[in-house]
Amino acid sequence: MVQPTILVTGGAGYIGSHAVLALQNAGYNVVILDNLVYGHRDIAETALKAELIEGDTNDRALLDKLFSSRKIDAVMHFAAYAYVGESVEAPDKYYRNNVVGTLTLIEAMQAAGINKFVFSSTCATYGVPETVPIPEDHPQNPINPYGMSKLMVEKILGDFDRAYNFRSTIFRYFNAAGADPSGLLGEDHDPETHLIPLTLYAALGKRKSITIFGTDYPTPDGTCIRDYIHVSDLASAHVLGLEYLFKGGETTVFNLGNGNGFSVKETIETAREVTGKEIVAEERDRRPGDPPMLVGSGEKARSILGWNPQYTELRDIIAHAWQWHLKRNG
Repeated sequence: MVQPTILVTGGAGYIGSHAVLALQNAGYNVVILDNLVYGHRDIAETALKAELIEGDTNDRALLDKLFSSRKIDAVMHFAAYAYVGESVEAPDKYYRNNVVGTLTLIEAMQAAGINKFVFSSTCATYGVPETVPIPEDHPQNPINPYGMSKLMVEKILGDFDRAYNFRSTIFRYFNAAGADPSGLLGEDHDPETHLIPLTLYAALGKRKSITIFGTDYPTPDGTCIRDYIHVSDLASAHVLGLEYLFKGGETTVFNLGNGNGFSVKETIETAREVTGKEIVAEERDRRPGDPPMLVGSGEKARSILGWNPQYTELRDIIAHAWQWHLKRNG
């Protein structure tokens, strides 16, 4: 039996590369499409040994050629810009790439007769949460263009489902963290904005300190609480979401969360324990737009997809990330 071939856009990036590895381990054939603005050629070609097509989802001619020259059975879509602050400063960049690029991609899929799509969305579509943990039916009120761009795509996918029977699994997830436990893959952003890698950079001596933005939130220790999901667990959910579509599943949205969160201070202290390093933390005022607590419920994914996260302990998540950063940046 010939295994299905999956196109993974953004497959040379952080979450996309882990999804490629999970697909390969599950026996799928994989083709990566990545413009390499943030992705890494060595990750795609050397670590994953996958076919890499360098290109953009806004390039309809390239997409048509790709789909006509290969038997692609489904698409997993990670190719998006994801810096919240940048989205406020350059909304045009985000709407063109995240919305227009995705629309171009699914139109090309439609023309090629491909109707199965796994979409990487975000908890940023919810805005400031009214309830915690956040359920899938929570109101969606994004407070930045990044979150709005993802919400627009969700609406497009709903319309395509109703009009064309175009089926999607949509994942809204929280803070992806960690690295492949074998050390093959990990997080390598430029610029880096995420708390755990920045804290580990401080442990490596690549930066003098880590900054805590706000210590007066209504949380137990006064710092923001976030739900960290191991990137390998995110990847496994995407494979399950794909298989759900292959089994005839309807367009559905799933949150991917642990259901419990960790504060900024807890995260930094755990990094100190894992690395054995003195990590200097500097306290500053709050940043605008940071909700006190973002925690998601993963119960729907557990019950419908059979998703069972393997790495829910913060210590494991940081230990895997530390192993990767020692290898990549040590």
